[in-house]
Formats: sequence, C-alpha cells, structure tokens
Amino acid sequence: MKRLLLIKPVNPLYAQRALKSNAGVPPVALGILAALTPKDWKLKIIDENFAPFQYTDADLVGLTALTSTAPRAYEIAKLYREKGIPAVIGGVHASMLPDEARQFVDSVVIGEAEGVWPNVIADFEAGNLQSTYRGGFPELKNMPIPRYELFPRRCFGAVQTSRGCPMNCEFCSVTAFNGNRYRHRPVEEVLDELEKIPKKVVFFLDDNIVGHGKKNEQRALALFEGMIRRRLKKFWFGQASMNCADNETVLQYAARSGCVMLMIGVEAEQADALREINKAANLRALKKSYQEAFRQIHKHGIAIHGFFMYGLDVDTPDLLRRRTEFINTCGVDAARISIVCPFPGTRLYERMREEGRLRYTDFPQDWVHYHFAEVAQQPKLMTPDVLEKLVSEGHRQIHRAGAVWSRFFRALRATRSLPPAVCALRTSLRFRRVELGLVDNLRKGQPEPAR
Repeated sequence: MKRLLLIKPVNPLYAQRALKSNAGVPPVALGILAALTPKDWKLKIIDENFAPFQYTDADLVGLTALTSTAPRAYEIAKLYREKGIPAVIGGVHASMLPDEARQFVDSVVIGEAEGVWPNVIADFEAGNLQSTYRGGFPELKNMPIPRYELFPRRCFGAVQTSRGCPMNCEFCSVTAFNGNRYRHRPVEEVLDELEKIPKKVVFFLDDNIVGHGKKNEQRALALFEGMIRRRLKKFWFGQASMNCADNETVLQYAARSGCVMLMIGVEAEQADALREINKAANLRALKKSYQEAFRQIHKHGIAIHGFFMYGLDVDTPDLLRRRTEFINTCGVDAARISIVCPFPGTRLYERMREEGRLRYTDFPQDWVHYHFAEVAQQPKLMTPDVLEKLVSEGHRQIHRAGAVWSRFFRALRATRSLPPAVCALRTSLRFRRVELGLVDNLRKGQPEPAR
C-alpha cells in the first residue's frame, strides 16, 4: 500500500506548553484530506501539538502550516525531500505566499484543498505532481466526514459548518483565505456528522457560528433546533461575534442544543481602537455597553470567553493597563490576551510593510516570530519592550489563581448553571498552563530584531 503522512507542525516556542495542555483542537483539515484519499493508501496523521514529531517513512507527505509554523513545516519537508519523498504544503500561510513555499516543497495547494486533493493524489500516482493547485472557494455540500480514528486521543470533537467572512477586519486573514461571503454546509449533513463524533464535548470551528444578518441567524437556529430534535446531547462551544447577543431566540436555542460557552473577539473597550481594526459589530455593542451584551448571553446559561488585543496603534501604556483592569471586571468568564500581529494576507501586514514597521524581516525563518505572544511590528505609541512588559503583566493578572477562581464563581452566579462555569474554568486553567510566563521566556531568549 502507498503511504501518506499528513503533518501539522507546531511553533517550537509553543511545543512544550502545547504538550502539557490537557486537550486541544483536532487537525480537522487533515482528517478531511485523509477521508478524500483512496482506500488503498495507508494513512497517518501527526500533530505536533499532541506528540513530538518522529520520522515516519512515507511515499507522500502533506503539511499544513500557519505563519508561525511555516519554518517548522519547511524543515520537515526538507527532511523528506532529501530522502526523495515528495512534500505538498497547504494552509493559510502557503496560500498567501505560494512563491516562498514552493522553494521548500514539491507542490503548493492554494486555498481550500478539498476540491483539488483527489487531483493531487491522482497526479502523484501518475508521476505528474504539479507545482501548484488552486482550491478556490467551493460550495460546502457533500463534505466528507473527517477520519476521526486518526486523531490523537486527547482531542475534543470538532466540526466546521461554514466558511468565509464579509467583515474583512484589518488584522484577519479569513476573508483572504476563505472568501468574503458565508458559505454554509447543509444543516442535515452537519447533524449527520455530529452524530458520528464520539466525543461528548464539541468545538464548532466556524469563525462565527451565528454570522451576521437574518439569513445567517435563521440558519444557526435550524442547526440548533436540529441538534435538539436529534437529541445529540453534546456540550459545545464556538466562536461568535458580539451581535449574537441581539437575538434572544438564537441564544435560547443555542443553550438548549448544548452550548456552554461562546468565544467572542471583544478586542478593545475603546471606540477609537475598534474603528482602527474595522470591528463594526463591537462598535454597535459598545454604544449600549459590552456588559449589557454579556448579561444577555449569561441570561441563557452561556459562558463567555473574551479575546482582547494589545498593541493597536491607538494603544498607550496607560490605556493597556486599564484594559487589563477591564478584562478582570467586565464580566467575561475566561480571557485571552493577544498581541496584534501582521500576518501575510491581511491589510495590517501590507500597511506595516509599507510603513517599514515590521520588526522581523529575514524570511522565512523570521516567520517564527509572527504569533500572538511576540511583538512582530513596531508599536506606534510605545517601545516593543514596554508592550511586551504590559502583556506579561496582563497575563499574570488575568491568570493568577485568585482571578481565575473569581471568574468561575461569577460565571456560576451569572449563568446559574455548573457546566458553562466549569467549561470557562477549564479554559482559563488551560490557557494559564500554556501562556503564563511565555512572554517572559520570549523576552529572555529572543534574538535581536532585524534593523
């Protein structure tokens, strides 16, 4: 049998912390490619978030990479190519910079891979592997169910029901990679897949499970009603925009279908900061107050995992100190701080490049610095060292034991339900293990930025 090895690399800076985490998101994209591979192939998936990479012989290697994991992907590809084994790479980074990726692999898949993967396999079998395949933005009907049996045991369940986003926030590459319109899978197909997921806890991978506008809200309702009708009895969490608080019916059915937590990009508590990144939904919520939106979500027994950005152009040291205080008092039940990062494919990256504000430019090896815990761009109103110090202080304050347990009991009171409070607590403890002290370690060991 031919042997296909599918690999998801990890940024070495995160490797040990990822391995110490209790659970994580399964490599669903690789599971889908495995399902699309002919049955006469022997398959293996390696995800470095769960186990260190060990060389495994193969006839063909497929890799997926984010920007910060691209150097590691290229390193693994080189290892196999030196042994005469072809390597194919896809994912958001290779799709944004295919000419770079092509230097390190035999073939690059640009865009969503499902529509072209059978061609990749057929061409390889015919000895005619192409240097480039373009996946485009296919409709999401008849999607194969991922090969769950190939995933690491410590994964929780995961399913994706939609792709694309019309919002085009400056810092986000979703629009560039998945297109500017929501594409939905048929609800019944999603429900069929959910029935086959053995895990009790499921993560919806959608960038926004509810979406924007009445049509998308109705589609979300149909999904939640279907989960109730089929008695799937899953606990689930997923990403949503602040606008989800505007529709009580959506929240009611989300909770009844098993929703215990929504992950919401709060980003900032100031209108100037939100305008900078084109976060229109949050600007509307801010007029009423975030706390009111949070109360509406809590009222239906759903916890909130808030994501916050540090290092926007309008940010000052005093403002970031107040943002840390805001995180601890605003009503979110778990929180994560991210440093603004200019990823290729985003408008932010183009602006930082044009303004000469990229701190690391020796590519591809410097892509290892492009993640949410390092300052990859020159801040406007403070030095990089000051920003890193403020982020480190913020991590210590929001992840200290007292703050974590205070949010747990607050979530228990606000939601009047144990499962969402426990979900938020576990999330807080997981991020505490993974992230607490990471910025300090980076500050001690990172190389000098390119001048």
